[in-house]
Amino acid sequence: MTRQLMAAGLSMVLAFAAAPAMAQQSTPLKAVATTGMVGDVVGQVGGECVDVTTLMGPGVDPHLYQASARDVATFQQAEMIFYSGYSLEGQLGDVLERFAETKPTIAVAPSSIDTENLITVQDVYGIDPHLWMDASLWSQIVPTVAEALSEARPDCESRIQENASRYSAQLEALHQWVKESIASIPEQQRILVTAHDAFNYFGRAYDIEVAGIQGISTSTETGVADIREMAQVVVDREVPSVFIESTINPRTVQAVIEAAREKGQEVSIGGQLYSDAMGEAGTADGTYIGMLYRNTRHIVEALGGETPVLPEALDAWAAHWDIASS
Repeated sequence: MTRQLMAAGLSMVLAFAAAPAMAQQSTPLKAVATTGMVGDVVGQVGGECVDVTTLMGPGVDPHLYQASARDVATFQQAEMIFYSGYSLEGQLGDVLERFAETKPTIAVAPSSIDTENLITVQDVYGIDPHLWMDASLWSQIVPTVAEALSEARPDCESRIQENASRYSAQLEALHQWVKESIASIPEQQRILVTAHDAFNYFGRAYDIEVAGIQGISTSTETGVADIREMAQVVVDREVPSVFIESTINPRTVQAVIEAAREKGQEVSIGGQLYSDAMGEAGTADGTYIGMLYRNTRHIVEALGGETPVLPEALDAWAAHWDIASS
């Protein structure tokens, strides 16, 4: 469905681009993004030429999200809609499909990332939708976003393309920094235990084993057997820390800690990770770069590694948020 929506979306973009130039140039494009990870890319690429509203804020689980009447009104007022795709937005899919009939509605992940780079899963999803956990993959949505925005606001094209180039360089630098950081963790302890399977792309990209107590979707139930199995993994690998997530109740992680403790393995909570949502708006953690930066710091420090100095390409980002480069 998402590929058809993208095709329809880009066709609508071309139609909107043909609207009177005066209307296009007078105000920023009104865009709506479903998640913060999508919305931040749209905002970074569009700059002052786009006004982005993000539907799901900090702590909101997109797997379980249901559209409200206010959300529908927000979609109606938008000129363009961006969403992640591959069923991440769950029940919102039907709403997005309806809006694709009337305005540009773009599934950024299916439209940008080659299928050979996707992780397939044996559940209702079919495809693991958490592609933003690999910065090199997520950077591939930048040209898609830039093209759609440029076609809708051609007077902004040069600024949009400049923003896209700068942001792509930042994401490539972030990717290399995360890779180097994770490599510093002792191999025996290089295992990431979390509440659900949101980190498979992170694990593949940065060479760390991942183990989620729940499946890809948080709508799945966690049983006693799942808890015991994960506790045994923690004991066998002598894992020092496990992690909770900002969008998921920590009770399953606490249960694994208690079960491991009964087996003689002391385990701590290594920190709260951002998985399906970013941090608070107006903070470093409320940016996509900050999301991966904070996750990486928590993981590396809790598992016995050491993060290197941030690369030069991220100096401006770090300075803006008053974050030390080392």
